[in-house]
Amino acid sequence: MTAVFLSACSNQIETNMSEELPDFEFTTQDENTLALDDLKGDWWISYFSYTHCTTVCPRTTANMVSIQESLKEEGVTPQIVSFSIDPELDTPEILRDYARDYGADLDTMTFLTGYDFEEIRKLSVNTFKAVLEKGALGQRSHSFFFYLINPDGEIVKQYNGMSATDNDLLVEDVKTILGK
Repeated sequence: MTAVFLSACSNQIETNMSEELPDFEFTTQDENTLALDDLKGDWWISYFSYTHCTTVCPRTTANMVSIQESLKEEGVTPQIVSFSIDPELDTPEILRDYARDYGADLDTMTFLTGYDFEEIRKLSVNTFKAVLEKGALGQRSHSFFFYLINPDGEIVKQYNGMSATDNDLLVEDVKTILGK
């Protein structure tokens, strides 16, 4: 694999992806809309989860909230976007409760729904290059990756959301690109 370095204000990080996000406009936990255009111009972080997951999501969501808190302590507050992979069950109200249960700061973290499963599956598989399939008993087979997206809406780096080392690297990368 060839390493690519990304520069922002002469601050560089090593990247491992280069995928442009398609336009989207989805519903937030507050019943507002969030579109890719709303995020363009800023660095942001994303991941996939769903509220009744009993395996990966409790850990990745807790890890993402910890990342959010670490960045906030450093004076860095990029937007964090969680795409629900069970939009039929994850209504805005359920997502609000989920965010509250994990202590997410909704000033900089948004939980999205308002699409059908096939639409989010295509986004996961085709753009984020991550598996997403319906499983037995309402469970989903999905990735546990976190993603760093540049101001142009391009996914530039993938991190293992279950790895403390990768989570620390994500914090360091965000601080580097934002000059902190």
